[in-house]
Amino acid sequence: MTRVAVVFTGGTISMRHDAAAGGNVPVLGGADLLATVPALGEIADLVAIDRGLTPASHFGFDALFDISRSVEAAIARDDVDGAVVVQGTDTIEETALFYDLLHVGPKPIVVTGAMRSASQPGYDGPRNLTDAVRVAASAEAAGADLGVVVAVDGSIDAADDVTKTHASAFDTFRSLNRGSLGSVEGGRVLLRQARGPRRHVAATRAAERVFLVTATVATDGTPIDSLRSAGADGFVVAATGAGNTDPALLAAAEAALAEGVPVVLATRCPAGVAGTGYAFPGGGATWLRAGAFLAGHLTGPKARIALSLGLGAGLRGDDLASLLADPAPIHDHDRFWDPR
Repeated sequence: MTRVAVVFTGGTISMRHDAAAGGNVPVLGGADLLATVPALGEIADLVAIDRGLTPASHFGFDALFDISRSVEAAIARDDVDGAVVVQGTDTIEETALFYDLLHVGPKPIVVTGAMRSASQPGYDGPRNLTDAVRVAASAEAAGADLGVVVAVDGSIDAADDVTKTHASAFDTFRSLNRGSLGSVEGGRVLLRQARGPRRHVAATRAAERVFLVTATVATDGTPIDSLRSAGADGFVVAATGAGNTDPALLAAAEAALAEGVPVVLATRCPAGVAGTGYAFPGGGATWLRAGAFLAGHLTGPKARIALSLGLGAGLRGDDLASLLADPAPIHDHDRFWDPR
């Protein structure tokens, strides 16, 4: 029987409603969650690792490095075939990429959680936990070099593409550029496409003061100017459309670049890329000429994770640009808006 390490960190999957608090609070540890699926041991031999009850919105980089080290230590064992990380869904699209950027080797890591607490009708924790263990233990995953994936509501999604598209829907996690890698159906793991090349960075720390600035109507350079004065390590600008902003925002970014502070240009859209198609002042082409890096198909939050880890690893210039760029071509006109 295959063996899977399951790292429990908390999140909605671990919560129940507390009348005194007036809402959901974390109370279910790893043993409690395993008890919700008594037959889980029939899928794989489980190695449970309990790392507390932390809402996903509370994670900092130090905590994510600790979780990553726990996972990597577990799967470094010859008798462990894969790992599952159980956490809150609020930041899965960021944390999954964090783990993926650090992960080396063919063993799969599957991140999962729940959209309902254990007190709510339709509690999806047991199903998602079961599906995640199935994926991590499967022969299909073992031979596919999946890296880190998210498994929620039966969908299997790559860490670099998955996006939380709805605040509370069960099928919130979608891969809007390439489509899902596959699904878990009737107890079977079905992979429909290969993961392909992945980004990687050998980081043991992250730059803490990397800020995401979202361009909107009437967003000038004030956010960048203020944060640069406060000692920013870097900026990710989530621009409108295909990479366009007010010229004043670009001017502020140019001042940061002149001081050696890296700036990354992404799109604020949930899919697609920022590029060089527009050359008016503040257009994407003018950002690139100013020295900004392009984020490929990474969303703003994901680009911030990559930039933080890249800077923490000491990357600069072309090395940083390579980390941020897509490792394989994606044709936007072929993207899957509905991965299922």
